[in-house]
Amino acid sequence: MSEDTEQNYVEIYNENGQIIKCEVFDIIDFEDKTYTLLLPLEEESDDSSAEVIVMEYIEDGDDCYFQNIEDENEFKRVCEYIESLEEEGE
Repeated sequence: MSEDTEQNYVEIYNENGQIIKCEVFDIIDFEDKTYTLLLPLEEESDDSSAEVIVMEYIEDGDDCYFQNIEDENEFKRVCEYIESLEEEGE
């Protein structure tokens, strides 16, 4: 995402059915799919322990939604790619 983009917030459901408000931290393209990195706002108070949520980002016409990455191998590849981007930025 470009730095001049306004901060975007979304609400997602966790595995317990509770709503979590998140900041859209980044959107990346990898292996012909788009993924988003979400930062839960509840963990804002301690950034060192903040956990990033990685989900597939899907656009369908004017609608967009987030989908869990069910395939463990796909999730692992996406996380490794994200980590490689972080290392390049250092």
